[in-house]
Amino acid sequence: MMGTQAMEIIMTMFQPISVAADRVMAALVSGLEIEFGHGAGEALAHRFLEAEESDFLWDAREMERWIGAFESVDDDEIDLDRVRIFGRLDGKWFVAVMIVDGDGNPHGLMGKREFSRRRLALAAFADA
Repeated sequence: MMGTQAMEIIMTMFQPISVAADRVMAALVSGLEIEFGHGAGEALAHRFLEAEESDFLWDAREMERWIGAFESVDDDEIDLDRVRIFGRLDGKWFVAVMIVDGDGNPHGLMGKREFSRRRLALAAFADA
C-alpha cells in the first residue's frame, strides 16, 4: 500500500491538458520577453499560436467526438476524419472542428468558437 506522501506526489503529476497549455503559453511569453523585450513576448506568442493553431488546439483538448469522414477535394491517399474537440487554451474555452488522420494527427482546423465560461463551451460541444 502506498504512503500518503507518495500518493500526493502521484496525484499532483496529473493535470488537465488545458492547465498545462496555459502554463506553456505563459512560459512562451516569458521566454520571448527575455529574448525580445517586454511587450514583444505577448505579441510573438500569439503569432506562434496563430501559425500553429491546429496543433495547439489539438494538444489542449479535453474531450473529442468523431463527427464523420472528411471528404477531401483532392484524392489524397490518406483517410481523414472530422473531429469536434473541447478544451481550454490561453485562458479561453473553445469548441473546434478539426481534420484528423487515423493516427490522431491534426491536419487542419475547420472552425473554432471561443467561450468565457466552461459550461457555455460544454453546451456548444454537446449541441453541435
